[in-house]
Amino acid sequence: MTGVADLAPATTIRPRFTWVICALALIGVALSAYTLHLHYKPSGDSFCDIGETFNCDMVNQSIYSVFLGVPVSLIGLVGYTLLIVLSVLRNRAASWFLFAAALVGLGFCLYLTYIEARVLATWCLLCLGSLAMITGIVTLSAVRVFRPPAGRPV
Repeated sequence: MTGVADLAPATTIRPRFTWVICALALIGVALSAYTLHLHYKPSGDSFCDIGETFNCDMVNQSIYSVFLGVPVSLIGLVGYTLLIVLSVLRNRAASWFLFAAALVGLGFCLYLTYIEARVLATWCLLCLGSLAMITGIVTLSAVRVFRPPAGRPV
């Protein structure tokens, strides 16, 4: 059961975590937006087409680049935007939602990374960048949720 103190503004949430999470999510937004651009671009000549091992276009044009009719990059764009909103809300409930949403994003990103490694046998540098961003957000949001607020004894 959630107490009133859990929903009260958490002024003791470390602001630097908020800013770092926002920065990582903004990079995620940029990566997702560029990947979405490449998804709809007719010609395949992105900067990360470095052969068979690293080929963003091959990954971005595969059947796995769409989930339930929606481009995966658009899902990432919306997801990272949600993470920004949740990170600036400074209460315990928002911190928990941030952590849960980031975990879902990480799970989805790991699934897509598995597809790259085992099914497509090629890597997308933009996707790997997104994986790095969401991993950082999960880590920092976990610290934000599970570490005692500043000023309280451990």
